[in-house]
Amino acid sequence: MQTSRSALDRLLNPANPSVTLQTMDRAARALGKKLRIELT
Repeated sequence: MQTSRSALDRLLNPANPSVTLQTMDRAARALGKKLRIELT
């Protein structure tokens, strides 16, 4: 992901409302995962 430790901390902080879907998708891809969001 080529990101700093502070950026990673912001991404993993559940109190941070400014994380975008694009950011979460990029993080998932960097970990070899897929982001799936389901509204039921």
